[in-house]
Amino acid sequence: MSFRALKARQFPIQRYPEVVPVQRQTKQMQAIRDAFAHAARPLSIDELHELAAKDITSLGQRTVYRAVRKLEDAGEIVSVPVPGSADRYELASAASTHHHHFHCTGCDRYFDIHGCPGGLSKLVPEGFKLKDHDLTLSGLCASCA
Repeated sequence: MSFRALKARQFPIQRYPEVVPVQRQTKQMQAIRDAFAHAARPLSIDELHELAAKDITSLGQRTVYRAVRKLEDAGEIVSVPVPGSADRYELASAASTHHHHFHCTGCDRYFDIHGCPGGLSKLVPEGFKLKDHDLTLSGLCASCA
């Protein structure tokens, strides 16, 4: 066995962790990030498109879908499941604290509710164990009331 072969066995090539490519900051992506920041509430794709298109009128809905997927993969936003409807999306920083949502049945918008009624384990049937909960209150927002 040659000296190089021995050296390669004793000192294997060190592999570095895979470098994640930096996401290019486009005007479209910035407009979408700004829409999330300014709305400060869960947004549907349509709402997000409407808000971001105020800054970039040529913004297409496909671009919004792609951006949402990228932001979700990057951990910047999270989905808010909505029964019977398409998911909404909110900033991961907002989702990191325990909160609930209010659904306006007039305009179909969702709003964050900070705080929790607590004591829900008393409502669980005997022998059951509550692990988590998610509350969505519904009614009319201040604009629709």
